Amino acid sequence: MAIDKQTRAEILRLFFAEKWKIGTIARQLGVHHNTVDRIVAEAGVPLQLRGRKPSKLDPFLPFIRETLAAWPKLPSSRLYQMACERGYRGSQSHFRNLIAAERPRPVAEAYLRLDALPGEQGQVDWAHFGKVKIGRAERSLMGFVMVLSYSRRVFLRFYLNAGMENFLRGHVEAFEAWQGVPRELWYDNLKSVVLERRGPLIHFNERFLDFAGDYRFQPKPVAIARGNEKGRVERAIRYVRDNFFAAREWRDIDDLNAQAREWRDGIAADRPWPDDRSISVREAFEKERGALLALPDDRSPVDERVEVRIGKTPYARFDLNDYSVPHTHVRRTLTMVATLEEVRILDGVDVIASHPRSFDRAARVENPEHIEELVRHKRRARRLRGQSRLVQAAPNSERLLAETARRGGYMGATVAALLRLLDQFGAAELEAAIDEALKRDVPHPNAVRLSLTRRREQRDRPPSIPVDLPDDPKVRDIAVRDHDLGGYDGLAGHDEEDSEE
Repeated sequence: MAIDKQTRAEILRLFFAEKWKIGTIARQLGVHHNTVDRIVAEAGVPLQLRGRKPSKLDPFLPFIRETLAAWPKLPSSRLYQMACERGYRGSQSHFRNLIAAERPRPVAEAYLRLDALPGEQGQVDWAHFGKVKIGRAERSLMGFVMVLSYSRRVFLRFYLNAGMENFLRGHVEAFEAWQGVPRELWYDNLKSVVLERRGPLIHFNERFLDFAGDYRFQPKPVAIARGNEKGRVERAIRYVRDNFFAAREWRDIDDLNAQAREWRDGIAADRPWPDDRSISVREAFEKERGALLALPDDRSPVDERVEVRIGKTPYARFDLNDYSVPHTHVRRTLTMVATLEEVRILDGVDVIASHPRSFDRAARVENPEHIEELVRHKRRARRLRGQSRLVQAAPNSERLLAETARRGGYMGATVAALLRLLDQFGAAELEAAIDEALKRDVPHPNAVRLSLTRRREQRDRPPSIPVDLPDDPKVRDIAVRDHDLGGYDGLAGHDEEDSEE
């Protein structure tokens, strides 16, 4: 039962000053006697001085105290089961009330103030600032915060996720802003830094270790459940939330980061230095700047780099969006390298495409030249496919096409017109009409059409009816030549002779 502070104070006064018994206090104040007993016990009064009646629990108290000494956070439900296994027959509620007084009280831990030398230490952490809509995508807005432990100079940069690349980008931008690197950087046990930890044994993320080696700083993950060890970055994040982000309006993440730069280099830098409020953080940072490590000459690339498999269509999928590639690279594995502004697509070391980066979802980012080249390729392929079918059906059409090309005619239109005539009149008639057009030295589809029409009229045959074929090369490209039907006449005559016999 929870009681207020006034009732608790009255219980203690009546017990210690007025020497009332537990039961008397409980009746007069209208509370349960176990509650009074617990409060008196918490004040450090031994069991025999509390005037409590003998209980079924008394024989088990040595076992209970020994167990709680070894396992101070052991739940009372489990301790009750252990006592029952040893012969205790009381109720669980009575057991729980009595155990509360026996459980050792935790001793509040005192912490030393962690002072840092100039340039010695920085602290790093992510802060989540909700979600942001970009087109059809919803992305997490993450703030990367780094603070120098001596001067309390704050670096702030917003990203759209807390991935490894953005984590490294935040470090690089902070080092560039300060033109130096602290000797140690302290972290929570982030996966970007620590892959696994068992007590003092730490398995670091190898990519992050390479980065730390390039910039010459020592990564130091704080002990588990020791948030006080990185309290300065925690306070810096709270300062960012209250002093910068609260009620702030911004158009997009670029505008937000522009405002963040102005704030961190202005208001945040001009606030009083906590160790000596007569000077500003900016002035303390000027004292610290010379103690920072110099930036390395060769700096690690922090671009995102992934391999992608191009399918049947000339697009590479990256971070929820599709980017076009030349059609000559379909069905291949390529490498995508991305910054926050640009996506490059590489075949080996050759850059075959470059696009502005999109943070939308299901967007198609295209280079018009890639699409135009694909269209030209498909048209050329269709023309060559049609030309092959035409030459197979009417071999003399190759001479007509060659003559058309020599005279500067349009090959695509010529092939398309002859294919329509092939579908309408058949291969044999088309071949005869092409011969006639070549003899007349008029290598043009109109001359072939006139010849076909005249031949049909001379034989007094009805106009041919075009046949609609499916748009399937396996069907449309089949060349069917007319055959001599005399064999069928012979079969018919043979049947008549058989019937006369």
